[in-house]
Amino acid sequence: MESFLIKGGAPLHGEVTISGSKNAALPILAATLLTDEPCVIRRVPDLSDTRFMVQILQSLGATAEFENGTVTVHARKIKGYADYELVRKMRGSICIAGPLLARLRKARISLPGGCIIGARPINLHLKGFASLGVKTKIEGGYIDATVKKLVGNIMFLGGRAGPTVLGTANVMMAATLADGVTVIESAACEPEVVDVANFLNAMGAQIAGAGSPTITVTGVKKLHGAEYEVIPDRIEAATFLIAAGATNGEVTLRGARADHLRAVIDKLHEAGVAVERCGTNLIARRSGKLKPVDITTLPYSGFPTDVQAQMMSLLALAPGLSIITERIFESRFMHVSELARLGADIEIEGPSAIVKGGKPLSGAPVMASDLRASAALVIAGLAAKGTTQVNRIYHLDRGYEQMDAKLRKLGARIQRVEEK
Repeated sequence: MESFLIKGGAPLHGEVTISGSKNAALPILAATLLTDEPCVIRRVPDLSDTRFMVQILQSLGATAEFENGTVTVHARKIKGYADYELVRKMRGSICIAGPLLARLRKARISLPGGCIIGARPINLHLKGFASLGVKTKIEGGYIDATVKKLVGNIMFLGGRAGPTVLGTANVMMAATLADGVTVIESAACEPEVVDVANFLNAMGAQIAGAGSPTITVTGVKKLHGAEYEVIPDRIEAATFLIAAGATNGEVTLRGARADHLRAVIDKLHEAGVAVERCGTNLIARRSGKLKPVDITTLPYSGFPTDVQAQMMSLLALAPGLSIITERIFESRFMHVSELARLGADIEIEGPSAIVKGGKPLSGAPVMASDLRASAALVIAGLAAKGTTQVNRIYHLDRGYEQMDAKLRKLGARIQRVEEK
């Protein structure tokens, strides 16, 4: 396995181009299964997850090629059975269920895998499918789903931690070819859901209300091929904004969407990191001394759970007491013990992390537990004195395109090495 070796203390300076959104690209790639015509998807980030999705499409019988950020898919003839070994590696692969049910009226998919950050059940996906007339059973590690005819319906997809992003996209995709009208109440409002809806509409679907808690899908008989460009990755953008503040540098983000980052930018301003818009770019730099802030993760447009760990690394450097409350995933503080290895003073009390910031960080070997925890440890290592080795960066490679190369262009002293 590979790791990052980071010599900290170098402020980040320069420009970085933000890649396409992983969380939008995966369901958009899955949506190409809804038509027997070719689709061209641009600005697809080159990640292990997107590579897995391309392999899944190929295993289903589609022709799929990935080159220079563009994926071309032609799903002329497909089957309803997905490769077990591919699907189990990635939770996002569950989003092929909706397109398969719409196109073939059946799907057999292994229960998906992914990061271990708490319970992420698929019950809301299945609830939505059931509202459309789908019958499912889970047996032997597989989900078997069948339907004679998808029929539009009114459904509520709110869950214990709020709406389901991937579930909303999955049900929305299935509903595009259903008879009648489907109304999804308590739909996820994330930009990634909007992006999927925009792509589906480009294919000839009739979807209204994406980006609001109520999405209406009027079923159509057939969808056609389309060309589409994925939105920029707001989580990658947030990570680089935070890294600029943590290292006391100045970084220009090319292609980032400020309108997707309002909650993050607001908290960064509060913490002493200025984020300015300059045309289509964002520029991040310290506006003074770092200050403690309180954060609660919430569904969009609240502060994203996917930025909680990175923000914790920044607040570990801010003198004073910060409180971070996690309301989305109950096990998303696994990075706390690793930040402590670098000298961070953080205590867990129920769903909250109490960050006693301002103590200097010093390099040490640390272990990444999940995707965003990996990014948090990289940020902490960049700000720490001495050398930090971040092990198990295969987690990070699932969601950040060439992160080490991008950081080196900004002046970071970071190398990819084999773990010893």
